[in-house]
Amino acid sequence: MTTRATPDDPVRDQSAILESLGVSRHSGGLYSQVLQRMLSAAATIGMPREHQLILARPKNTVSVNFPVLMDDGEYQMFTGIRVQHNDAMGPFKGGLRFAPRVTLDDFGGLAILMMLKTALLRLPFGGAAGGVACDPSVLSRDELMRVVRRFAASIAHHIGPDYDVPGPDVGADPQVMAWFSDTTAQMTPDRSRQGMRAIVTGKPPEIGGAAGREIALGTGFLHMLRELLPDFNMKVQGLRFTVAGFGRMGGQVANMLTGEGARLVGAIDRRGGILSEAPMEPEALIERLRSTGGLSGVPGSIAVDEEQFYRAKPDILVVASGESVVTARHAEWIGAPVVAEVAHAPWTTDGDDVLFQRGIEVIPSILGNAGAAAGSYLEWVQNRTFIPMSSTEFDRQIEQHMVLATRRMKLAKLRYETDWRTAAYAAALESLGRIYELRGIFP
Repeated sequence: MTTRATPDDPVRDQSAILESLGVSRHSGGLYSQVLQRMLSAAATIGMPREHQLILARPKNTVSVNFPVLMDDGEYQMFTGIRVQHNDAMGPFKGGLRFAPRVTLDDFGGLAILMMLKTALLRLPFGGAAGGVACDPSVLSRDELMRVVRRFAASIAHHIGPDYDVPGPDVGADPQVMAWFSDTTAQMTPDRSRQGMRAIVTGKPPEIGGAAGREIALGTGFLHMLRELLPDFNMKVQGLRFTVAGFGRMGGQVANMLTGEGARLVGAIDRRGGILSEAPMEPEALIERLRSTGGLSGVPGSIAVDEEQFYRAKPDILVVASGESVVTARHAEWIGAPVVAEVAHAPWTTDGDDVLFQRGIEVIPSILGNAGAAAGSYLEWVQNRTFIPMSSTEFDRQIEQHMVLATRRMKLAKLRYETDWRTAAYAAALESLGRIYELRGIFP
């Protein structure tokens, strides 16, 4: 029987730990949501309380305020944050986000997810997250460049190839990572400058990026599904899927799946959704977004509202939207038997509970988007060793990482008789717990 730890279970009660941390169960913030799910998994595997306390709080939090010269000649103040959550397995690792609404709470939750993701993959990295509260859509290219460079300069003494290795997240494309990398390199003595290529991942190939890193998320997702779909009596060939949050990540995953014979039959973004009986080409949707800013009007499709989209019955719903968008209401609507998360934490606690109660299988984001983390690791290795890797070898290693991580989750699900999210977190926490057992707690 599938189970999940709940606050009503005295053996798995989180209340005392949350109270000691000053965290409200009902805050609704991303950090609280992710923390509660992690503590449930920790209780499932019987992790000692002291280890749970260590893993629940970030090791370091860096906050910086800096001025940036705008194109109109005026200066504007920006705030940047870097949450370095845990480095038990290796250097901190996590994304840089440049978005209007980002908070310390958001980065706290994202850093926990990254810690769990690298542990599930068994990568020699810890978990971190950070970025700047800004709106790249209203900044000119030069203004964005100055924001990125000033942020990089402000936290340069808190990161490094052996200490904290940022990667790209929302609002951070290869060009942003190139600016960030160059800024930190210029602040390093000449003798060590080439080694600073490994300070960030997601760079353009010309300056140390890895061939295949930009599509590593989609590549990893495909390899994961091939390994997991037999558990649902499904296969990629002929799979009918819809995408919530059709954008850069959703489009990449859709391209990968349709390239292997799956059929895209619906998509939605913040402007509205479409459904189609006949398979749609992801490139047609991407082109529609570029030309009109919305999805409606794709040949063969019909426009639908949010409820109609979620009530559709594909084989799998791929969720690639932002954090906390799948509420209890959305969860009640969902008609797909399987939900695969590509976005970091697209659920609210209530929404996740409803999906569990309805028996909908949920593939958690720490596995669903883990291909990007595996790709970043491979880029970091190339930068450290100065040995290039072919795109074929890069894909082979992504596949190996994803298949093994999927198998760890499947074994944990059998061992603990629990849901997929708890199983993935449990498999990650087993690795972290073993490290603390061996190392002990200083002093």
